[in-house]
Amino acid sequence: MPKTYILDTNVLIQSPYSMLSFEDNDLVLPMVCLEELDRLKNDEGERGANARECIRFLETLRQKGNLITGVPLENGGTLRIEPNYVNIGLPDDFAQSKNDNRFLRVCKGLNEAGIPAILVTKDIVLRLKAQMMGLEAQDFTTEQSPELEKQYSGRADVFTSEENLSVFKKRGLALSDVYAVKNEKRVECAPILNQFFTIHSEINEKKTMLGRFDGSLIVPLAYQKKEPFGIRPRNAGQYFLQEALMADAEECPLVIVKGSAGTAKTFYSLAVGLEKVLNSDKKEYRKILVTRPNVQFDEDIGYLPGSEQEKIAPLMRPVIDNLEILVDRNEKERYKNEMELRGKVDELFARNVIAAEAMNFIRGRTITHIYLIIDEAQNLTPKQAKGVITRVGKGTKIVLLGDPQQIDHPLLDERTNGLSYAGEKMKNSPLCCQITMRADECERSALAFDAANRM
Repeated sequence: MPKTYILDTNVLIQSPYSMLSFEDNDLVLPMVCLEELDRLKNDEGERGANARECIRFLETLRQKGNLITGVPLENGGTLRIEPNYVNIGLPDDFAQSKNDNRFLRVCKGLNEAGIPAILVTKDIVLRLKAQMMGLEAQDFTTEQSPELEKQYSGRADVFTSEENLSVFKKRGLALSDVYAVKNEKRVECAPILNQFFTIHSEINEKKTMLGRFDGSLIVPLAYQKKEPFGIRPRNAGQYFLQEALMADAEECPLVIVKGSAGTAKTFYSLAVGLEKVLNSDKKEYRKILVTRPNVQFDEDIGYLPGSEQEKIAPLMRPVIDNLEILVDRNEKERYKNEMELRGKVDELFARNVIAAEAMNFIRGRTITHIYLIIDEAQNLTPKQAKGVITRVGKGTKIVLLGDPQQIDHPLLDERTNGLSYAGEKMKNSPLCCQITMRADECERSALAFDAANRM
């Protein structure tokens, strides 16, 4: 028997074609949903674009039938607009005129009319309110990734014999040569394409080598001895990260990196970018392009005073901090002359070695021969992540960096953000390498390492 779902506007704004994700069930859009779409349609940025996309989709349905009585959807369900239940009573302490509560009215009204209805909303508070009223409410889960600890990490530990380990660098290892350990029992290794491995000796667990699964064998890392822009890896995670970043855009155009603060995600990505742009004879990339989503800023950038660079300068401070370390490796002398240090960084921007842009200005472009870093990618929606990745043109390498546990977007979480979504969707792609940095690989400072492990 088909179910009835009431869709909140925030579901449509995050995923404009979410109306096609409910199989053969019945969908209801309260009238307030149309009013909110109408209000948002002229907004700049992602919200406005998605609102307009939703409105266009509704217009195609309107041309097929009456949206008040219901129009069939291509997946077998129906969609209708509900103009009734505007005077349904709510608890006294609920704001009677608030738009969110109008969704509750429709949900309550339908249930009282004998139509069990489920409210689907990204708003946690609205789901709590629904529960208080005895109404069923759910998150929109179609674009939801597994729980964080179950998401693909891009790395694993395996064991092999001393004999196999001694010949690993010459011939690699077949899957039959290695095994994993789960619940203190040997299990077969079932690798993902481009997955990284720490290979332990079964006699001495601390004796290890590092490798990557190429589709048939676990092979040695190709760039293990490289020192991009003078930076040397300090732990296994950084060796894996270096391998993914150093691979050219034809071999690995997409790198997805998750990890907590201090694990050198941004620092190492910039180091490899500078090495590729300034020191590589191949001239793989024209420049480094850095951007990072910001929940409020991306929508309001057009209204802020100043040039684009002046507008986004506050968001780029973490990038500047890392560049200061990279352009002057002498820790004792680095900050003695702040003006000289800043001049070195400014020169990189002046020479167009590196540039910073707002996320909004990437939409609609085809980016070619660029080393593109998306920092704080956990604040992307799944649609934004898809939009950015599909902007990649010939010769471009895109690096998504972020920590799914540090999300600022009010409607995203560890399972619904664009970074986690991209990681799960691109798993097993021959064009993507992924690595999740571990908390014990924090290299920022002794305090940062200690806090990462304790907190």
